[in-house]
Amino acid sequence: MKKILTIFVLITFFYSCETAEDVNNFEENFPEKKNANFYLDLAYQHAPVHYQDVDRTGSHGLNGKADYITRYDFDGDLNARNNWSNIVSSSRKGNAVSYYSVVETSTHYFITYAFFHPRDWTDIWFLYRIDEHENDLEGVLTIIKKDSSTYGEALGIVTVFHSDFYSYKGSNSGLTNGNENIDGTLTTENHNGVNRFKTSAEAKGHGIKAHAKQKPGGSDYVVYYPSKTKSEYPSDIYDRNVKYKLVNIFENDGMWDQRFNTDLFSNAKSFQKSYGNGSANAPWNWDDRNDGGNQGLLAGGLAYYPAHLVDEYFNGLGSFSKTYVYNPYLGIE
Repeated sequence: MKKILTIFVLITFFYSCETAEDVNNFEENFPEKKNANFYLDLAYQHAPVHYQDVDRTGSHGLNGKADYITRYDFDGDLNARNNWSNIVSSSRKGNAVSYYSVVETSTHYFITYAFFHPRDWTDIWFLYRIDEHENDLEGVLTIIKKDSSTYGEALGIVTVFHSDFYSYKGSNSGLTNGNENIDGTLTTENHNGVNRFKTSAEAKGHGIKAHAKQKPGGSDYVVYYPSKTKSEYPSDIYDRNVKYKLVNIFENDGMWDQRFNTDLFSNAKSFQKSYGNGSANAPWNWDDRNDGGNQGLLAGGLAYYPAHLVDEYFNGLGSFSKTYVYNPYLGIE
């Protein structure tokens, strides 16, 4: 009798829905439960092949070492004010990682990937301290449409290039311009049977764009590939196969848990520093200087409200929900 009553309630609910959005809301109230292992697998499936340009000129680049990606605690402590000096030590190599987080609606996944460098630097001596700062964090937001496959289809990305965001589409994604113009089409590389988007970070300042729009200059660059377990250090500035380990922003005592640690963060939003002008923002404080206004895109929206940002940046998204069923930034888990 209870089973019949339950079916009757569900049928009554569906027929009382007046719009497709009502159906979406119903589906979102009963999301499929996933776990941390699934989200790690999802993040690995869509993690980019990351090209890192390297510059050897000037003393602050440390013969290329200052351009290698690593952890914010590569030196074994959570003091962000000693990273500029500690990266000099040959005993502190700093193996490669990418920090990641997953946000989910009933129709899409949104994955943030963040790459850390201990130095944002220049080789122009009279710009020391003016155009440099301790700690640097740039990143990528990848947009994945759910489909019949386990991990969905990656449609495009938004990259963080200092105080600007750049948007790119997959070649067959169907994405078109929204309130922002799309900046280009992504290229891919097959890695272990997965076609991955290719991203590229500049030397010194480490701003990220699609590889198709920002290729490394010269032959001195490193190519990083994702891994769920391995964190490697480049053999030299020409190493074309270095593994970066995926590290969850929301792991216990991880980046998010440490946001109120005043040795690591200032105002829970930006990395502390003891050197230079400017600062490195956490993903929940990344901002595009030209957004806002009528779009209402505030600092940190790429992390907190990625569906809202993507809806502003792109058209051609198809069925698209902005109601979050998993969003640890908002406490929806």
